[in-house]
Amino acid sequence: MKEYWTSLASLLGVLAFCQSLIQSIFPPELRFAFLKFFNRIFHLFSSYCYFDITEIDGVNTNELYNAVQLYLSSSVSIAGNRLSLTRAVNSSSITFGLSNNDSIVDTFDNVTVLWEHVVTQRQTQTFAWRPLPEEKRGFTLRIKKRDKALILTSYLDYIMERASEIRRKNQDRLLYTNSRGGSLDSRGHPWESVPFKHPSTFETLAMDPIKKQKIMDDLKDFAEGQMFYQKTGRAWKRGYLLYGPPGTGKSSMIAAMANHLGYDIYDLELTEVHSNSELRKLLMKTSSKSIIVIEDIDCSINLTNRKKSSGSNATRSYYDLETRPGGTGSGEESGNGNTITLSGLLNFTDGLWSCCGSERIFVFTTNHIEKLDPALLRSGRMDMHIHMSYCDFPSLKILLRNYLGYEEEDVEEDVLKEMERVVEKAEMTPADVSEALIKNRRDKERAVRELLEDLKSRGEGNVKDGKLRGQSGNLTELEIVEEEEKRAIDSQNEEDDSDEEEIEVEDNICKD
Repeated sequence: MKEYWTSLASLLGVLAFCQSLIQSIFPPELRFAFLKFFNRIFHLFSSYCYFDITEIDGVNTNELYNAVQLYLSSSVSIAGNRLSLTRAVNSSSITFGLSNNDSIVDTFDNVTVLWEHVVTQRQTQTFAWRPLPEEKRGFTLRIKKRDKALILTSYLDYIMERASEIRRKNQDRLLYTNSRGGSLDSRGHPWESVPFKHPSTFETLAMDPIKKQKIMDDLKDFAEGQMFYQKTGRAWKRGYLLYGPPGTGKSSMIAAMANHLGYDIYDLELTEVHSNSELRKLLMKTSSKSIIVIEDIDCSINLTNRKKSSGSNATRSYYDLETRPGGTGSGEESGNGNTITLSGLLNFTDGLWSCCGSERIFVFTTNHIEKLDPALLRSGRMDMHIHMSYCDFPSLKILLRNYLGYEEEDVEEDVLKEMERVVEKAEMTPADVSEALIKNRRDKERAVRELLEDLKSRGEGNVKDGKLRGQSGNLTELEIVEEEEKRAIDSQNEEDDSDEEEIEVEDNICKD
């Protein structure tokens, strides 16, 4: 054993002597040229190529570096041996990252790549207006030469898209409202924001599951339909009209849509907007991937149906009808001096200015669809009409699960059948049912018992008073909805014909 260590020491001594001899004989320039030539020969015969992505490009931050860092913070990085944990400002989640000089393998389109996080100390600090970090950080991407075309075209673009999606999901969503009187905040923005913490989701939303799935599929097709909208030449936006009695979950539906898509919400208060130009400016300051909401549009400002003029008013032009304060042609201003016209609101949702951003959703809510102007209801403005109705049996089971933790098998079969029998007659809104369950949530059996009594009492009262839909030859709820929409569409067709005639009259007057 002693001889082994003696021979090893001798070998190390010989190597040290050779190294010192080479350094004394060959100048540094020659050694550097030889090393460079050796590396070139090595890379020539190697099947791999390498790409460096530094954190700072000159004096600017490299966006690709941040994108790679976010991309590797997804689930793929959990397989790493050593990870760093971070939580950004305004973020509700913790992200993973590669530690210094650690590496990880990723796969894209059946191609395997190797990422290495390289961290070295910066040797000299050159003069700069913005001091550089003491550590020099970057990622090194190792790929096979035959995969170079695929990686540089598709893989890096995929990383940028995934990073943008991860960044949006990690950030807290915001709820915006327009500033009072059109004033600007300290940054010159007309919108004020607070963190959006509404917990509503489609899973907890009290609605028929089949109807919910249809809405979720429509939202998914919209969010993933960028190429479709570009191909068809349509603006990447969609409109939803939520209507029904108060307490049926219209606001909860909006929150569920925002949480499902990860979009911010802009709650537009029309009474604080004084003109059409101010309305356009508010639209320009909204971001993409957002939901623009106007709640209770029939109560916000005076935007009633346009009626055919009669008598001496028959020759008034289309422009006279729509440029009057309130958009009704009545000439009466609203009490707060609001001069938004129906034409301005229509252009806001479906005009040229509505296309100044992408991936936007417009949501209008109302308790009385029959009060809305038919022009607001047509496709392209409100593409999907969603009727928020009274609580039915599937919705009732969802509320029992939400508030009491009861599944269908946890409730006695006789009680469940009795609820199914009376829930349609009771015509209770999800808000009414929720309040009954919250009141007795500490005693679950009592909560179910009192809820059943409320359902029976209201159902019997509706039958006795003749208020129940579908009795004595009255229309059912679905037939009422269909009839209202049919009347709105017919009225819109009549208005379109009337508008064309009025435009022709105006053109003739201008020619004369």
